[in-house]
Amino acid sequence: MSVHAPDLHVPDLEARITPGLEAVEDRLLEAVQGSRDLIDELTRHLAHAGGKRIRPVLTLVCAQLGDPDRALGEQVLTAATGVELTHLASLYHDDVMDSAPTRRGVPSAQHLWGNNRAILAGDVLFARASRMVADLGEETVRHHAHTFERLCVGQLNETFGPREGDDPVEFYLQVLADKTGSLVAAAGYLGAFHGGAGTEVADVVGEFGERIGVAFQIADDVIDICAEGTSGKTPGTDLREGVDTLPVLLLRRREARGTIDQAGRQILAKLGEDLSSDEALRDLVLALRSHDVMEETREMARSWSNRAVAVLDALPRGEARTALEAFADLMVDRLA
Repeated sequence: MSVHAPDLHVPDLEARITPGLEAVEDRLLEAVQGSRDLIDELTRHLAHAGGKRIRPVLTLVCAQLGDPDRALGEQVLTAATGVELTHLASLYHDDVMDSAPTRRGVPSAQHLWGNNRAILAGDVLFARASRMVADLGEETVRHHAHTFERLCVGQLNETFGPREGDDPVEFYLQVLADKTGSLVAAAGYLGAFHGGAGTEVADVVGEFGERIGVAFQIADDVIDICAEGTSGKTPGTDLREGVDTLPVLLLRRREARGTIDQAGRQILAKLGEDLSSDEALRDLVLALRSHDVMEETREMARSWSNRAVAVLDALPRGEARTALEAFADLMVDRLA
């Protein structure tokens, strides 16, 4: 599979990290197989379906903040592969939790092989990622384990929902930080750490990664409603499944505060109706698209992206920082 660095507005840096991305891709495809044929077909299913590989990109960019001789070294490449393998493993579990029929334009693993096998495939990939990062030392093992814990806690919190008295919007943002931000943060942290940039720089880019991961997921909430055919699923799928994504939560907050308009009330009323028909779902999606809550959601995505970029003020100006700023823009420029 051919891989290229995204446009990060620094051609020389992009050229330097492209061989690293190619090496990570080779290692990833090797890591998802190694058992009997029937198991390999399952564990390599999503890796072969492709993906943005934004986490390895971030790892390799952040490694550029350190020692040039270590930026594409064995430890950095292993870290980048381990993080992406962890992400792949989490997708198998996510699709079971969400009963998702497709992923990355192909049938999901649980749709093809059933829930039990999909869960076990995710466990196998988590185990292989853990074996991989074990070669990187105690600090990395601890960091990876903490990230894995946050992934699972975030998923569990999503299923339980907020406690009485919790702000549902703030609770949701914390779920996004745990489920998505934590692994993006690990990608940045481990790249800088194993690239020889030191723990202070690693902490900075880790915080950048967490914030940009939240921005990415908020943008996905907009795309789920506003983008036709670009998100890999029917617009409004989350609404049909009863999942309150950020636009709906913001409307509910307006309702609780007594600031909601009539159009917003009608949207919330429609959410309580039968959305099994395509026509009903389409009407609800169109109503949301025309409501100003979508612009509020876009602004929250941009705000989290801007907060991520602000963290980079602690870094010296240079190619890597410019690339990280461009990376932040890429995470939200998908907004419809």
